[in-house]
Amino acid sequence: MLIAQEAADQGGPSGLAAFDLPRAWVEPAVKACRLFNTALDAVFYDTPGLRAALAARDAPTVAHGGKRPSRIVDFDALSNPEGSLLLIDATTEPYVHRYRDVQAYLASPHDETRQVQVATITGVGSSALGSAAFAWDISAALGQPVLAIVPGYGVADVVQQGLGGWFGFGLHDFLQSKRWIQQGLASVAPQTASIGRGLAASVPDAQATHGAPVFRHGSGSSDVLHALMLHRRTPFKLLVGHSKGALQIGNAILSLPAERTRGLRVVTLGCPIAENDAGVGYFQYLGLFDALGQLNAWGHGPTQWLPTWHSTNPKLPPAMDAGALAAGARAGRASTRSDAALLAHQPGSQALTHPSRAAKKTARG
Repeated sequence: MLIAQEAADQGGPSGLAAFDLPRAWVEPAVKACRLFNTALDAVFYDTPGLRAALAARDAPTVAHGGKRPSRIVDFDALSNPEGSLLLIDATTEPYVHRYRDVQAYLASPHDETRQVQVATITGVGSSALGSAAFAWDISAALGQPVLAIVPGYGVADVVQQGLGGWFGFGLHDFLQSKRWIQQGLASVAPQTASIGRGLAASVPDAQATHGAPVFRHGSGSSDVLHALMLHRRTPFKLLVGHSKGALQIGNAILSLPAERTRGLRVVTLGCPIAENDAGVGYFQYLGLFDALGQLNAWGHGPTQWLPTWHSTNPKLPPAMDAGALAAGARAGRASTRSDAALLAHQPGSQALTHPSRAAKKTARG
């Protein structure tokens, strides 16, 4: 349920709200941008591999009375600007469950919603396809379900990308740009500001201005993850973020009670973050050829340097092996040169470790 801010209750809708554009005029443009991001995510996530894996599982799953797993990569799903929660299990039918409401997910009677211990947030385009591909790789490597938080895509995202959000996401995170853009839109054009914000609006005690959701932790993904960590019966044990998704994880856990993060392990790929929580074990990886990640690290060093670039797509080497890195973190160890699974799909690659920091993370975990 949305809780309107005190200023909105006292002052009522701004007179500028009369100039709010109809949703039918704005949404097609937002959908077009969403599709562009979906196409670009094929560079950074193994989306062809996901499509093939889901298509191969369609017929057996339907024969057993389930829904087609590949429905999450249908055109309508890929262009939809609204966010969702994708519960992905690469080993067990029906392979994919989709939730569009955080409170409905928290209240779900299904055991798998309470038993999942791993959550992921992607960066770059943050599309449903990229988010699903990233989570699928990690689920396959761990042999257990993974919850992918698919960020909603709204006008604030379009504005941020226009301001260089693709390349300067570290700066925009520092400035909390999306939060202030969304707040401004909600103040003058609440109908426009609500596009793509259905998932964020569904968190318990969500805040709103003139009926449009606003962010409390920097972005919709951070708000959703914060709510899940706070309200689930048992918090997640492992969080994996790629690119700006790592920053969103950092924002989400920043103000959580200590008992909700104790024993938590955080894996960041392509964007090291500040290690602000003493109860969290951080496993942070950055590529030697990852100019984008290094640009946005803001002085935060990785646990380990890898001979990779910003991608996790093995078809575009040298890419990070998200599954192997997540498996190493779950075991409480940083990957080393002898960890053959780390870059097995890229012959000749070797990992460069930072022994003192790796030892520190292992001890902390």
